Amino acid sequence: MTAQRPNLLLITSDQQHWNTLGASNSELQTPHLDRLAREGTTFTRAYCPNPTCTPTRASMITGQYPSQHGAWSLGTKLPESVRTLGDELQTAGYRTALVGKAHFQPLKGTEEFPSLESYPIMQDLDFWSAFDGPFYGFETVRLARNHADEAHVGQHYALWMERRGCENWRDYYKPPTGNNDRQKHRWLIPEEFHYDNWIAAETVDLLERYHDAEEPFFLWSSFFDPHPPYLAPDPWHRMYDPRELTIPSVVPGEHDANPPHFALTQQQRPDFSPWRESGQGIHGFSSHLHDRRDLAENVAVYYGMISLMDKYIGVILDKLDKLGLAENTLVLFTSDHGHLFGQHGLTAKGPFHYEDLVRVPFIARWPKRIPAAAKSDALQSLVDLAPTFLSAVGAAAPRTMTGVNQLPLWCGTASSARGHVLVENRHEPTTVHLKTYIDERYKLTVYYERDYGELFDLQEDPGEVRNLWSVAEHANLKSELTRKLLFAEMGKEPLWMPRISGA
Repeated sequence: MTAQRPNLLLITSDQQHWNTLGASNSELQTPHLDRLAREGTTFTRAYCPNPTCTPTRASMITGQYPSQHGAWSLGTKLPESVRTLGDELQTAGYRTALVGKAHFQPLKGTEEFPSLESYPIMQDLDFWSAFDGPFYGFETVRLARNHADEAHVGQHYALWMERRGCENWRDYYKPPTGNNDRQKHRWLIPEEFHYDNWIAAETVDLLERYHDAEEPFFLWSSFFDPHPPYLAPDPWHRMYDPRELTIPSVVPGEHDANPPHFALTQQQRPDFSPWRESGQGIHGFSSHLHDRRDLAENVAVYYGMISLMDKYIGVILDKLDKLGLAENTLVLFTSDHGHLFGQHGLTAKGPFHYEDLVRVPFIARWPKRIPAAAKSDALQSLVDLAPTFLSAVGAAAPRTMTGVNQLPLWCGTASSARGHVLVENRHEPTTVHLKTYIDERYKLTVYYERDYGELFDLQEDPGEVRNLWSVAEHANLKSELTRKLLFAEMGKEPLWMPRISGA
């Protein structure tokens, strides 16, 4: 392999809070990700385009916002016709593969919108034994769908467990009709059959193949953790003592000036019926009241899941070194969105665009190109991954990609690549439809056809506890940021071809 054709290795977690790395949080142990940070640059202000899985994951491979590529919410599908990063890289002569979670399609398919990631296909092991791609620009895929012991287990992961002698793998998962009550925090599955091990093993196998064939590659290792349910095998579920962890909590009165659904989350039996016009449930629209001790125990396991994942990320990074590939491989680690574990009295995720949920961990390493042991607070968006990766291999991004090329910034030859980021979030038809504009200092969130909104000064109020939306002295600021949001929306319109004629 030559220096002119670098390899691309994308490693992602799922629903990981931006500040859950040992390099920045002394309560966690992530030695391998800390090593990656020492050898690369950590970007402290990276954002997802949508704080849920499908929309953001689709944005990562299309370079488009959810409102552009079509997979605008959970339960929607990324069209197979869309042009992806993998398609562009194959045209440039790259091998492409995805190992782990895809979630480009919903759990339920229809005749009009069939889904390869839905029941009953995901558990048809005869199908998966014969299918390994192509899939959204990845010529090779090794897929699974479950988080911890969810009943969605199947696909290539189940085949791998059986090949390794775990024929009773169904014993470790919820039955389709309910919970597996034998498992709370401690997942009974042996670590050797855990999906982190599977992802690392499949990734290592592909690395060896590409190395032996001397072929440049784009490989996405897509981990499932630390997305709930909070479960980890021995000894990881008890690695952290809940009594020694910092557990965030709501600030009294902080939701008084927020949109009404915020305060409802702090009620025992909230009435969210005005937001359920579509007949579909909305993540986060429920009571978020919790027992602090239970929450601390959940956070302890959440941290254990991160440390377990870190171990197997280390396996992948070590194999890069052993094969002599590290020097010529751009490695990017990030997550699809963040996580709430007590901040603002909230848990998990929902239409709450706090930094805890829309910011993500983000580390880029490329020896001799990206500065080592560096930190940057320049704004990043996961929409930028596709055009930036294409720039790294010397390929032009198609005009349909609306993300920006961050490579000069990553390599230290530019101070910034964008002046703002946008975060989208909507449910059909108009139950919840919000967009957030974030610049170096301020954050503005507007709701479709609603008078309420959010305005935070991230410099003076980094904890986002004082909503300035209705404060009279900030009316001009709100107006100016609303204008900037409008300009940002206009600026991201894709133009699939240049104008070539006057008429």
